[in-house]
Amino acid sequence: MNRVRHRLMALAVLPFLLALAVDLTLYALLRDRLPDPLASHFAANGSSDGTQSRGSTVLFVCVLHLGLGALWAALMAAGEPAVRRLRWLNAAGYAVAGLVGYLLAATLLANVDATDPTRVRLPLWQLAVGVGVAALAAALGRLLPVPLPPPGSAPSSGPSSVRDAAPGGAPRLDLAEGEVAGWMRRAPSRVLLGCGAVLLVAGSVLLYAGGWSHAVGALFGAVVCLAFSCPYVTVDRRGLTARPTVLPWPRIRIPLSDVTRAVSREIKVTAEYGGWGYRMRPGKSGLMLRSGDAIVIRRTDGREFAVTVDDAETAAALLNTLARRERASG
Repeated sequence: MNRVRHRLMALAVLPFLLALAVDLTLYALLRDRLPDPLASHFAANGSSDGTQSRGSTVLFVCVLHLGLGALWAALMAAGEPAVRRLRWLNAAGYAVAGLVGYLLAATLLANVDATDPTRVRLPLWQLAVGVGVAALAAALGRLLPVPLPPPGSAPSSGPSSVRDAAPGGAPRLDLAEGEVAGWMRRAPSRVLLGCGAVLLVAGSVLLYAGGWSHAVGALFGAVVCLAFSCPYVTVDRRGLTARPTVLPWPRIRIPLSDVTRAVSREIKVTAEYGGWGYRMRPGKSGLMLRSGDAIVIRRTDGREFAVTVDDAETAAALLNTLARRERASG
């Protein structure tokens, strides 16, 4: 499954890397013929109304392409694979890469041999051509094969999915003596992904317009949102652990010795926890990334901890089994 997700992420990043390579190659070929500063922003009538130095232009091109590539990689890797969704999402990524790559290239070409950047023009028909390029790129992305897990592959990482009822109604996995099992899922948050995308676009626009102080803040916010938008949730011999996708810290860990009982149930985030993120309420806390299925753990001090994630029933059953084994051994 991890190999499939890595291939999905590579497929998502590919069009943005290709667009970046084209734009940087074009810049390298035209560098000696470009003014400094360049015309970088254009009004609706095609006239230039903003400039940018050549160095910041290269930085902007890199940040925009790589940021959009990272966003699409996170979107492709989030959730469970579905052929229809992934193909359309991949097509959308190719369309965005094609449109952005063309408009940046057109901006460079419009500046060639210009002596006064304020007199450079980028006619509105260039946008129409960019939309055409985006449509062709989307068609290509839609036709590309999308990697999927082999038929019959199990969604959980444990060797068994047979459940029995533990005392008090808590589910339990039927593991043999000495058998080792683990479970892992991503828990994507559409809210954080959306916020990260908005901040990334806003920061790129501000950077393009020369607003460095505001751009840095927006881009930093985008990185934070995207870094925490799709955390890993694991259940193994150490207990339950939740951590960011690309960072080892900060993380939340509930050790097996602190687990009295684990169940899965539906949670309405706003009604029960008042919002998204790490939430604390009287007698309970939780990592709330969306409404829906969640692992709910009763801890030894009587408090509850919950995390919203798919396949919570399997995780709760394994957690009960491992916690029972821990108590029996110690």
